[in-house]
Order: sequence, then structure tokens, then C-alpha cells
Amino acid sequence: MAVDTSMADQDLYGYGPNPPHAQWPNGARVAVSLVLNIEEGSEFAISKGDARNERIYDMMQDPLDIPDPAMESHFAYGARAGYWRILRVLDKYGVTCTLNLCGQALEKTPWIGEDGLKRGFELGCHGYRWDTPAGKNEDEERRWIHQSVDSIRRITGVRPVGWHSRAPYTLATRRLLIEEGGFLYDSDLYDDDLPRILKFGDRRHVVVPYSLDTNDMRCQRPESPFVRANDFADYVIDGFDWLWEEGETAPKMMTIGLHTRIIGRPARIGGLDAVLRHMTDKGGVWFATREQIARHWLEILKD
Repeated sequence: MAVDTSMADQDLYGYGPNPPHAQWPNGARVAVSLVLNIEEGSEFAISKGDARNERIYDMMQDPLDIPDPAMESHFAYGARAGYWRILRVLDKYGVTCTLNLCGQALEKTPWIGEDGLKRGFELGCHGYRWDTPAGKNEDEERRWIHQSVDSIRRITGVRPVGWHSRAPYTLATRRLLIEEGGFLYDSDLYDDDLPRILKFGDRRHVVVPYSLDTNDMRCQRPESPFVRANDFADYVIDGFDWLWEEGETAPKMMTIGLHTRIIGRPARIGGLDAVLRHMTDKGGVWFATREQIARHWLEILKD
């Protein structure tokens, strides 16, 4: 197996001025990947025996050495109410998504996996807990990957083929994913508007890039300009419109990162509704899971 340097060597050229034509289905100008992250129940909490609590939700605070039930209830909102509100909007426009599942979160909310399967969503893997692999040695990270996969497979009967780390990941992450043997793609790079294929011996592995700017997490940061639903919508729509114009000759993809506890709030959900309304009205868009995008990329770039 070839040594993976993609986690260590920064590629500043990429496809250059002439990227491959994406050939999205039905001549779409933009492939839109909605990623609904399922993390609720896997957050850090002293009440669960962890050494610390999560610090950032709709407040930023750091209660030391004591449980923080306010934080835990904020995360619980996503599973109890936010998920279903988001799903009603997705149903309204008939679009699909990738559920980015933390294994422990799924263990505590198995109905989300069951519901996602019924709707034909992709079940992707977001680690076992809402935590980064950074700081783990290779054996620890290898066990983390296996634990994550086994949790999703045990609960849903489906083996995830996609992986996305909570950054920062390690220089070994992609090599360990390839070694595990069942992953088609990962989303641990943020440096392009198109997928890429990495070769490991005779194995072709797709990187489907993720995005943190067209992401509802920017609504939660105290310094963020995303305050109202329209702040999120306007930004995402601006990005989509630019890619749509480029897509006349050079189609691209766009990732929209979503969280049940964030965009699922009543004052924010209108932002997602506005985005999907704009995209469907404009046309020329392929709403796809990340697995669909990865398989499409393998098909069009066979050499």
C-alpha cells in the first residue's frame, strides 16, 4: 500500500485552471450536499464521567468540575425537536441528505438512524463521540474508527462508507481509514469545490471536501456575523449563485453543514427553508448524498 502523504503535504495547486468537468446528472450546474450532523448525546459532560463539559452552545461558559445541565439540555433540543423540524423542511422540497452520525449519539437516539434509513438518507460516520482524534496514538485511533463503524452497523444494519472527523484529525487518519477497508470516501479536507481521488496501491479512495463557511455552526460563535436566519441564508445563497454561474462551463459541488441543535431552532430554520426554496426555484442543482457524489466521481474519472 502506498504511503499516504495527503494529510501531511499541502497541495496548493489542485486541479489548476482546468478542473475536470463534473458531468453531474441531468446537466446540473451544482451538486449540493446537505450534511446533517448527529452529535447530540455524544457531547462531553462531567455528569457522564468526562473530565470536562462542552463549552459552546447558545452561551459560552466553562463551569469547572461541576455538571452543566443547561448545556446538556441545549444538545438534547436537537434530538427532541430540531431533527423533526429540519426533516419537515427537507420533505417540503424533496431533498436528500447525509446523516453524519457520531456512534454514541446514534446509540442514544436510534430512532434517527431508523428514520434516516426509511427516507433513503446516507448514514455516514462522524467518529464515536463528538470529539477529535487528535492526541490519540495509532492504536487508539484505529480502535476509535472500528468502534464508530461497529456502533452504526449494529444499530442500523448498515455499514457506513463515508467518514468525517471532527477536526483536527491526525496525519494517520486517512491511512487508518484505508486500512480499515470499508470506506469509499472521507471528508477530512476543506480545500476545493470538487472531489478528488487518491490512490493507495490498487485502491481508489475519494475525498469529498467539506466546508465550514456554509455551515450553521457560524450561528453559535459569539464573534460570528450569523445572527438571524437570513444571515445564514444570504451567505449560502451567495455561494450557490456564484457556483451556479461557474457551473455553466465548470460545474462544482457545495456542502452545507447542518446541526439539529442549531438550524433546528425556530428562529433559524427559516434560513434553511429560504436556501432550499432559492435552489429549487433556480434549478440546475443535484441534491445528492456524499456517497452518491463519491461514486459519481469514481465513475467519471476512471483513469
